[in-house]
Amino acid sequence: MEMQWEGKEEVAASKERLWAFINDPASVANCMPDLVEAIVQDGSHVEATVKVGLGPVKGNFKLKIELLPEAGGSHMSMRISGGGLGSVVDLVAGADITDNGNATTTLDWSGSAEMRGQIANMAGRVIDSQARRVINTTFANVKAKCGSQSA
Repeated sequence: MEMQWEGKEEVAASKERLWAFINDPASVANCMPDLVEAIVQDGSHVEATVKVGLGPVKGNFKLKIELLPEAGGSHMSMRISGGGLGSVVDLVAGADITDNGNATTTLDWSGSAEMRGQIANMAGRVIDSQARRVINTTFANVKAKCGSQSA
């Protein structure tokens, strides 16, 4: 099963502050909802364990996250792979980062995921709804945590 999402998020932080935040694997992992554990491997890799609950399917997913910043500080890509509960997920996402000139920054993002196994066999609407909840919660956490840092 393949799924795609896209959107725009405005963050109340300078481009420099947001760029530093999304380049920190611990900061990125700690914005994921239902995070059980995050282990930073190096400056661009983190392993995360998250709780997953889709109907009767409940348990943990172990994910490997790789941050792929492009030179110039205007585009970030990310790869997430892993799984659990007899399922596998591979996600590729990217965001263009734009300074709005008013102490806010816009992330124009898109992502696509491929899921295989037990979770992929569930109804697509249930998975899409859960994925949108995870995306929205992650961005809400980025906004709250990055915006709350001192300038």
